[in-house]
Amino acid sequence: MGSAQRDGDLARLIEAVAGGDQAALRALYDQTAPKLLGIVLRILRDRGAAEDTLQEVFVRIWQRAGSYDPRAGAPLVWLVAIARNGAIDRLRQEKAARLTQVEEGWLERLPDLGDGEGDLARRDALAHCLGTVEVPQRECLVLAYCEGWSREELAARFGCPANTVKTWLRRGLISLRGCLEAA
Repeated sequence: MGSAQRDGDLARLIEAVAGGDQAALRALYDQTAPKLLGIVLRILRDRGAAEDTLQEVFVRIWQRAGSYDPRAGAPLVWLVAIARNGAIDRLRQEKAARLTQVEEGWLERLPDLGDGEGDLARRDALAHCLGTVEVPQRECLVLAYCEGWSREELAARFGCPANTVKTWLRRGLISLRGCLEAA
């Protein structure tokens, strides 16, 4: 099948999907799912997540089929853009969930400084000052200095370069020191 014929077939299927034709959606899925799954899998690098995302992609296709304009480009390009955007959205959601998960438990991970009243005051001051540090810097500080995480482990956890983590730690310590000295 030539490229022009394939484009025409896909465009007709998308038009039928826009009209609510479920059989056309199944046919569109059969013809494009392997390619779209490959694209999503390259981005997510997890087969289960890629398969889940592909299902979400076809829901989006079902919902947005009416917005496809064949004059704007080839149907496969439109489908690939939806798949790619779906995979990137999934990555962003997973990263935000990881950051939120880390952010919510930081206070409980602070070390117990002792039983004395002065120790409690120091812990409260530390908790207060850590609360003023920006989120990624605070999380890195807590994980590095309370749980012993390395820069490389932090970089993997936050999905950023080790040098970024190094900068977050340095800035976080400067901010923390300034706050503690003022307390």
